[in-house]
Amino acid sequence: MAVGDSSVSICSDALILLGASPISSFTEGTDAALACDRLYPDLRDNIISNYMWTWSLKKTQLARLADAPTNEWKYAYQLPGDMLSGVVALFTSSGTNQQPANYGWEIYADQLYTNFDTVYIDYQATVLESKMPVYFVRLLRTALAAELGFVITDQVAKSDYFRALAFGSPADANRGGLMRESINIDSRGSLPQVIEDYSLINVRA
Repeated sequence: MAVGDSSVSICSDALILLGASPISSFTEGTDAALACDRLYPDLRDNIISNYMWTWSLKKTQLARLADAPTNEWKYAYQLPGDMLSGVVALFTSSGTNQQPANYGWEIYADQLYTNFDTVYIDYQATVLESKMPVYFVRLLRTALAAELGFVITDQVAKSDYFRALAFGSPADANRGGLMRESINIDSRGSLPQVIEDYSLINVRA
């Protein structure tokens, strides 16, 4: 983990890459601080959402709300406030060897509707900078330099340079450069996905 990193330090590093002065806070009153304050949070969460990073996943039990849905479903559950890109998996028990429920629930706004009387979910969450791996911090500061490039330097070429460094060429569909490198590093800690139960396979067997 990148212990010691913060939103301000990552923004300062991006500014240094652009040849600008670092900032000490988002409220110091400079144009650079204002740009970082406005642009950085959305960029961070967007890059986290673009891939299922192992370190961005959480498990939690959802709290059932007192008010039931208007129709169709019996229960409403409040989704976590730090959730980014939806429910990865839903379980109806905290027991071991549970299989996820692939149907029988829906998301409406910031709530989950279902008939299950107990709900646990895996989900992707926003993460504190101090908890991010070093490889992702490098990707993030480079992507931020691309985002800030024209705003800070008035040079499109600088934005293009750092965008290519972060994400590769347009043909890579944002999966090249440091993004690809970071995905490869992160995937080393993931087990291969195995289909354990699938109806078509069972029929053929």
